[in-house]
Amino acid sequence: MFSRKKKQEHFDLIGKQAVLHCSICNGEQVAGFKDLETGKFEEVMLIRNPSDLEEFKRKYGVKEVTKEY
Repeated sequence: MFSRKKKQEHFDLIGKQAVLHCSICNGEQVAGFKDLETGKFEEVMLIRNPSDLEEFKRKYGVKEVTKEY
């Protein structure tokens, strides 16, 4: 039987911070990376539940995600 281990995605994290953009109005959360020099946010995935957030962390090798409103 084959192992279905999920592969970690490569994403250049140098100069970037993992961020969870949270809407005050509707509660929508989007995970992505913020460029620390320009402040530009790059969306990666919609977070609908805690397991989505855990998948984002695992997929990109992130341990901590900052929330921004």
